[in-house]
Amino acid sequence: MGTAQAPQAAQAAQVAAVSSNGVYSFTKPNRESITLLAGLGVEGDVHAGVTVKHRSRVAQDPTQPNLRQIHLIHRELFDEVAGAGFRVEAGQLGENVTTEGIDLLALPAGTLLSLGEEAVVEVTGLRNPCLQIDHFQDGLLKQVVLRDEEGRLVRKAGIMGVVRQGGTIHPGDPITVTLPPLPHIPLDRV
Repeated sequence: MGTAQAPQAAQAAQVAAVSSNGVYSFTKPNRESITLLAGLGVEGDVHAGVTVKHRSRVAQDPTQPNLRQIHLIHRELFDEVAGAGFRVEAGQLGENVTTEGIDLLALPAGTLLSLGEEAVVEVTGLRNPCLQIDHFQDGLLKQVVLRDEEGRLVRKAGIMGVVRQGGTIHPGDPITVTLPPLPHIPLDRV
């Protein structure tokens, strides 16, 4: 694995909030801390496990590897959608970790994110948001999934990852970015 640092790391990237929920629910309550378990995800979270836990994916094939053990969203997205009249706070879009000071969507697949003193998450891809976002706030889906000038689909609802090294993380913990070796592979939905 490469040790190059992403330019975003110089912006004092940090954990803004942590959230988890032991039952299926669109939103996740904020916590004082969460514990990441290597190869599983967030301790006590309904989406933790070696195999897929998202209902739609379980219905397709419950033996698929869980590439969505942890969901991260950049807090800056909340500011962006606020400009269109939506109020979103940490945990409300189902993320486990809300970040700030890092462009999560620009990271390549395989990037390692060190969260706090011990935890390491490998980025696997983009969250593919569903209609539940519109049930949360009508019209919000169009703010987080849209098309660019060339007609390509742009997903802004965060990234997914797998836990490579466990550890407890708290709001305010630093985030360090380690890019994978070249060539970098852009994120796609997982």
